[in-house]
This record gives sequence, structure tokens and C-alpha cells, in this order.
Amino acid sequence: MLKFVAFLSIFAALGSSIELTFELPDNANQCFYEDLKKDVDTVFEFQVVTGGHYDVDLIIEDPNGKVLYKDTKKQYDSINFKAEVEGTYKACFSNEFSTFSHKIVYMDWQFGDQNALHAAVTQGAHAMTQLENYAVAIGDKLRTIDDYQTHHRLREATGRKRAEELNERVMIWSLGQSAVVVFIGIGQVFLLKSFFNDKRTRY
Repeated sequence: MLKFVAFLSIFAALGSSIELTFELPDNANQCFYEDLKKDVDTVFEFQVVTGGHYDVDLIIEDPNGKVLYKDTKKQYDSINFKAEVEGTYKACFSNEFSTFSHKIVYMDWQFGDQNALHAAVTQGAHAMTQLENYAVAIGDKLRTIDDYQTHHRLREATGRKRAEELNERVMIWSLGQSAVVVFIGIGQVFLLKSFFNDKRTRY
């Protein structure tokens, strides 16, 4: 029992992540900070869910101010890097180029070896039991399922927002067309009525 508890502790401590969705107002910056150890593998993913042209600026810097990643007007991307120095790393999103549209941005910052559970367990003095093998396999599959579900929800939210925007544009266009038809109909009625008005001719 104690061995299995220790195994679960290893499972929980191998990797960590920050996953969140936040609102980025127009003409605004939003920065996130994380303390990383040296030689830690890091995966940084982001995607603009809604807003404007679905793009945002991003810059990632190490504790010394060295730029690890910089790009402008990106809808989504995945960045992999290894922490060369220990300290606080910074990731800043910018929406300064947008003057009226705010953005909803999804971010997933993973650090540590997410797939090192098998190696950590096999480094012990004992061979892995069948229960530990099952736990390793289940953990890998759960991470895969969680990743698929997250990206599916993002695609669903983006598609729903675009459908709502398209529906709003179609409704506005339809109202405009209806107003034009009514205006033309009223004009035709008055024009036709003028043909039957009695006009007295003076000789």
C-alpha cells in the first residue's frame, strides 16, 4: 500500500501545467509568469477563441530578457523550448493593434516531463507490478483524451462564435432588404395612384 502511495506521488510530481482561458481587451497587454528550473522541457500552446480576426501578438522571454519566441497576429501556435537558466519566465499577449475588438484567448503552459512516469518508476529497485503498468497506461490515455477534448471544445467555441456572427450579418442584411422592398412598394403605390388622379385641363 505504501509503495502504491509513493507511486501516485511520483505520478503527481512529474509534470505541471497552467491551463486557462482569459479575456484580452483592445489596446491591452496581459503577461503570465512561471518559475522554471534549469533544463526543464516546456510546451506553450495558445489559441484565440473569439474576437476580431482571431489573432494576437505573443512574446516569451527568459529571466535574462532573452526573447525565446516572438510573433505577431497569430491565431494559434505551439512552442517547445528547454529552460536554459533557472528563474522566472514571462509570456506576454498583446492586443494593442486592435482598437475596438477584445479577444478570448486560451493558453496551456506545460512544464516538466509529462511522459516520464514510466522512466521514473522503472528506475526503482523493483520491477513494475501489473497495477503500476495499468496506472501508467491509464495516465497516458487520460492525458491524450484531455488534450483531444480541450481542442475539440476550442474548435466548437470558435465555430459557434463565427456562426453567431454570420447569423447576425444575415439578419441585418435581411432587414435592410425588407426595408428596401417596403420603400419600393410604397413608392409604386403612390406612383400608380398619381396616374388616376383627375386633372382639369383649361382651354
